[in-house]
Amino acid sequence: MAEVTVGGGNESFFTTRFDALLAWSRKWSLFQYPFVTACCGMEFMATAAPRYDIARFGAEAPRFSPRQADLLWVVGTISQRQGPVLKRIYEQMADPKWVIAFGTCASCGGFYDNYTTIPGTDKIIPTDIYIPGCPPRPEAVLDGLMLLQEKITKGDREPVVVPPREAPRVAQVRVGRHEGAPRSEHDQ
Repeated sequence: MAEVTVGGGNESFFTTRFDALLAWSRKWSLFQYPFVTACCGMEFMATAAPRYDIARFGAEAPRFSPRQADLLWVVGTISQRQGPVLKRIYEQMADPKWVIAFGTCASCGGFYDNYTTIPGTDKIIPTDIYIPGCPPRPEAVLDGLMLLQEKITKGDREPVVVPPREAPRVAQVRVGRHEGAPRSEHDQ
């Protein structure tokens, strides 16, 4: 918690715990390293472009060496041959480090359920945020980034899945709760 201490005259200053200040600075200065392997890369680049302004979250410029990064974006499918490379990249990153699985393939293997594909980043490296979608919408990516910032502030290391903003239309029809739909006998 921050306190305001007023000194003599019009001077004032803030006091806070050092770990809270450090978490705040880490939250707003994420140095990202994108590990892009498949089609979700196009959506990642679109989200990183000016239209969605990822710079406002302190995660603007990608780093070209894992040694300069603290946020690893795993974007796309991970093949068996790429697994050791991904692990090495993760190990080269400075601590503390975070991982975001971008898209369904990075999160759980996607529809590639075969011997050449690794079913998710968590089989190789610890993952903090899972962003489902094929590809995920830019809003979901920004939600994932904000969830990560929240986790950094709290010091939380438990994995989190980005929740959908609203239930898909099909799910609403099955339950009979979409607007304008007559209520079924089962709802009463």
